[in-house]
Amino acid sequence: MSQKLTAVKGMNDLLPPDSNAWVWLESVVQKVMRRFAYSNIRTPIVEPTALFVRGLGEVTDIVEKEMYSFEDRLNHEQLTLRPEATAGVVRATIEHNMLYDGGKRLYYMGPMFRHERPQRGRYRQFHQIGAEALGFALPDVDAELILMAHTLWKELGLKNVKLELNSLGEPEERLKHRQALIAYFESHSALLDEDAKRRLHSNPLRILDTKNPAMQDLVNAAPNLMDFLGEKSKSHLKGVCSILDANWVEYSLNARLVRGMDYYNLTVFEFITDQLGSQGTICGGGRYDYLIAQMGGKPAPAVGWAMGVERVIELLKDANLIPKVQGPDVFAVVPESENLEVVMQVLQTLRSKGISVQMHSPSASGNPGSTVTAPITGNGGDEKAARGSMKSQFKRADASGASFALVFGAAELSKGVVTVKSLRDGVGAQREESISQIDGWASSLQSGGEMKDWE
Repeated sequence: MSQKLTAVKGMNDLLPPDSNAWVWLESVVQKVMRRFAYSNIRTPIVEPTALFVRGLGEVTDIVEKEMYSFEDRLNHEQLTLRPEATAGVVRATIEHNMLYDGGKRLYYMGPMFRHERPQRGRYRQFHQIGAEALGFALPDVDAELILMAHTLWKELGLKNVKLELNSLGEPEERLKHRQALIAYFESHSALLDEDAKRRLHSNPLRILDTKNPAMQDLVNAAPNLMDFLGEKSKSHLKGVCSILDANWVEYSLNARLVRGMDYYNLTVFEFITDQLGSQGTICGGGRYDYLIAQMGGKPAPAVGWAMGVERVIELLKDANLIPKVQGPDVFAVVPESENLEVVMQVLQTLRSKGISVQMHSPSASGNPGSTVTAPITGNGGDEKAARGSMKSQFKRADASGASFALVFGAAELSKGVVTVKSLRDGVGAQREESISQIDGWASSLQSGGEMKDWE
């Protein structure tokens, strides 16, 4: 007996009707991106491993523990399933010389991959939506990106989302802070866990991001990066805050806020919630002015953020904010098969005019509600029986959520008409419409409900 094939642990199928929430979320994101004049970019899922080692830093958890890396069997190239998208966007920007005529505002959507323990809102294949502004140095673009995310929460209806801000300063300022951190943690080495000891000399700033409760008092008393910032870095943060203040965006300054990637400088931020347990960050980002040069491009500033789609979907579900999926505008009831050519021609005409149409067809699946359990091999009475009675077809029409049923009976078609029957407002009301004059009545079938707003 062959082994049952299932999805890889932590990599999940997304099925209807759950997938409708994703379609809706993505449509809202696209609307917000258009308002802020950001253009879509799509980069490969597989990239050279060196891209992430160089971009994220060799001592980050992602590179050390979480990447799905492998050797291409044909050319022996080291490849990696992307664990995040910023490095790929920067690679594409450099490769295609995208900044030759000025800065670019870009956004992306897609799957990322990290080998970690699956839990609520955190999977091995997960999805991110992100925005990157490349080639812009002033704090107004930092604020613009934060305002964009803030706008997105409002459009989605999310209220329990808080913004935290910090500045990581510039490299020379972080170097002085780094030296102070190393000296401080060395003097308390007995209190460090194994992760902290490993990071002490390679990336001590990441110790501040520890989730170990036993180290919180030690971390809280560590030297504060803000005390090492010069006037230029402080002015940049002040510029961001002043724009947020002018737009009534609430935030808190968190001197311990760091990000998981090495490439950040100056502004960093996170949108957090207490509704998802330990996975509280739903969106995070900041400025990375040195990454483009670090990856071989001409030096150019940049800033961006990434949002965890699964976590946002969980929040939307908990708050009951995902709109109900509306059924098709029309369900076609087809008692006989003799005039299917005419029926299909009418349905295609309706679809060409923007009407959503579902046609009743016999199913061979054997699932509950299906009308047959084996393929249809003949015509005549067998096919008519398989197509189902008018009563059963109307039950299917009602279950579909359609607003109207179109009845293509032999009597109607002999007169060149179709019966339009209301299934929702004024249930049971019906009328006959001429097939030859479909242009005159097609628009009356369009319900214009929430599903239309997703398109």
